[in-house]
This record gives sequence, structure tokens and C-alpha cells, in this order.
Amino acid sequence: MRQLTMGGTPITVTGADLKIGQQAPDFKLLGLNFNEVKLSDFKGKILVISCVPSIDTPVCDLQTRRFNQEAALLPEELCILTVSKDLPFAQARWCGAHGINKVMMASDFRDFGFAKDYGVLLEEMGLLARAVFVIDKQGIIRAIEFVPEVGQEPDYEKVLIAIKQLI
Repeated sequence: MRQLTMGGTPITVTGADLKIGQQAPDFKLLGLNFNEVKLSDFKGKILVISCVPSIDTPVCDLQTRRFNQEAALLPEELCILTVSKDLPFAQARWCGAHGINKVMMASDFRDFGFAKDYGVLLEEMGLLARAVFVIDKQGIIRAIEFVPEVGQEPDYEKVLIAIKQLI
């Protein structure tokens, strides 16, 4: 069990305790058109999974926009997937309103499968913790960042360094 804060208040994060070097767990999420999104869809690509509590909040907005900008500068072999508990309708609306076209969005609203398997379930709220996972072309986790204060942005430079080591 991991302890993070939200607005300075401790909040519990539950689920698996993933480690760098281990195989990334498979997942089944829903895309913007309610299509199934699975880890195997990214086979042979570098995958960055950006977890956010809710796309309609300021820091989640900033995080997703920043990764969209970075994705435009990186090779096609890289995919960035933003995951939240938001409904696909809300994710699609947000993407359309903000011109997001390089980052894929997926929802874990149906169950807590992804949240538990990736250790990002904010237990008290039923949302995802702010975290970033970098997964190589073979499906191995190469970097993990849990943002200690949910209201802060991730360390983008740290994530970009991990990505560039894989390209």
C-alpha cells in the first residue's frame, strides 16, 4: 500500500506494487469509441501510460496537453496512452475541445482492473493516482513515477529521459 497526498491530506493507493524490469500487466480498457484497448495493441512499440484522476481537472489537463506536445516531437514507435476513470464520452469531448491528436485516451470506468493491476487506485475516491509508466517494445516496465502529491505534475524530464533511452 502506497501513501500519497491530495491537497496535503494523506490518501491511500492500493493495488499491485509494480517494479522496474518486470513484465507490464495486461489490461482491458475502453477507448473513445468504447473499443477495447489492450496492452497487446502496443506490441513492438514503446508505450507511455499517463494515469490521471480526471481529465476535467487543471493538472490532468496540463499533463495530458504536455504529453500530447511531446508525442508530436517523438518517433512513431512511441505511443502515449492517458488513462482515467472518466467516461469515454467525457474523454472524447475533452480531446475535441483541446485538439488532442497525438495522445490516445482510455477509460478504466467499468471496473478497477487496470487501477489494481498497476497499483494506482486511490482507495478513498475510486479514481486513479497520478502516475507514469514507461514500457519498452517487449512489454517490460522501464520507468515508473508516482507523483507524491496528486495535485502536482509529473517530472516530465525524467519520463523523457527514460523514453529516449529506449529509442
